[in-house]
Amino acid sequence: MTTPLGEEIALLIAAEGPMPVSRYMALCLGHPRHGYYITRDPLGARGDFTTAPEITQMFGELLGLWAVAAWQQMGAPDPFRLVELGPGRGTLMADALRAARVLPAFGAAARIDLVDTSPVLRAAQARALADHGAQWHDRVEDVPEGPAIVLANEFFDALPVDQYVWTGDGWHERRIGLGDGGRLSFGLDAAPSRIAATFAADLPPPRPGAVLEVMEGGPARALAGRLKAQGGMALAIDYGHAGGYGDTFQALAAHAFADPLAAPGQADLTAHVDFARLARLGRAAGLRAFGPVEQGDFLARLGLAERAGRLMRHAPPEAAAKVAAAARRLAGTGEGEMGRLFKVLGLAHPDAGAPPAFDLSEEFSR
Repeated sequence: MTTPLGEEIALLIAAEGPMPVSRYMALCLGHPRHGYYITRDPLGARGDFTTAPEITQMFGELLGLWAVAAWQQMGAPDPFRLVELGPGRGTLMADALRAARVLPAFGAAARIDLVDTSPVLRAAQARALADHGAQWHDRVEDVPEGPAIVLANEFFDALPVDQYVWTGDGWHERRIGLGDGGRLSFGLDAAPSRIAATFAADLPPPRPGAVLEVMEGGPARALAGRLKAQGGMALAIDYGHAGGYGDTFQALAAHAFADPLAAPGQADLTAHVDFARLARLGRAAGLRAFGPVEQGDFLARLGLAERAGRLMRHAPPEAAAKVAAAARRLAGTGEGEMGRLFKVLGLAHPDAGAPPAFDLSEEFSR
């Protein structure tokens, strides 16, 4: 399928040569005219995927209570920045703020900051958070100064990744070029990459064909540097792993997997988050990292079963069944279920201790 962005990418490749996966991904998601997130609301039944906050109010409510506990643990700074990275339609933040009303001082001290570049989603966020005086920013670095509590649900999976393939004589970067009929296709750089070996230094020896993915680290470094300098905690919730090899670069369209090269700008592109890299970036800035733990376990610690029970107690049978189904969907730990596939990483200023719902024994130290 030819798309306007696909034609533009083909012209770039013809002029400059094959491009890294990271550049292709960045163009597909964030191109100022044709980028996927610039042109649409991708969420829900009529979109391409559904996130946890859109499944049930319980997800955002539990994170709101986590944020209240984090704020108290930080010494209840007033004011502080309550930040969400990639806030979707604003559903998570709206649910979190509603739950946080249990402690009015939290809401009075919070200054709401949303980091998002999508005009379409910003409009939805503005509707959801009309009464909260939210501010919008393009980058983590643009959030005003002050101690911060940061929520990032399905944010890091959309950061561009570079890919390298082990061929026996070294790591060769995977690039996207033009194949038969001018179609986009994958290929390998002829010369081995010098930098890839540094990212694989802590991993087992690779076998031929092994794929190494390296997430773009700029936003993570900016977040970690800010928390170290100004104080605070962050939660990163995403599908991912704790380091290793594998090709997880993928496309989603209409709630199904698609060819990531088939329709540039028309499908969501993601890669599984390397939580070990995220933790190391935090530690390199001077933070403490905790986890990752499975989402199902984390939500159980926050009281998912209890919250579901309260919602079901006086609900009609059909509504109660929907609450129960939503809780199972968030916390199920079978193969491929959200409770197991999604992980949670906590980052904290070194003086703050373990973030709420994490144990000191879960501190990342690799």
